[in-house]
Amino acid sequence: MLKSAKDQSPRVINVDQNKAYPPAIEELKNESVLAVTSQLRQCKYLNNILEQDHRFIKRRVNPGLGFSSFNTAYRTIKGYEAMNMIRKGQIEGVGRKDILGQVRFAAGLFRIAA
Repeated sequence: MLKSAKDQSPRVINVDQNKAYPPAIEELKNESVLAVTSQLRQCKYLNNILEQDHRFIKRRVNPGLGFSSFNTAYRTIKGYEAMNMIRKGQIEGVGRKDILGQVRFAAGLFRIAA
């Protein structure tokens, strides 16, 4: 679920120069999903790090022709992100090369038998 603006909202949102972003951000602010104080920065290069980080998601989503609903996309991308964090060694107590530790962590995370 999306958090409301009072829970936590970004100070600045860096995006490329797509014309769809300003109206979308305004709509989120009007619906109180995003804080009114959040700033939108449209710059071609500021979001390159983020673009590179979610490049792996695009490789998985595009062959599947996208998602049929927002909830399907949300749950699937959450799983992709979790698995990518494990692969990159961003889990405390589980090293990047500790394959068995990664398997145990994923099994506990998704409540599956390993």
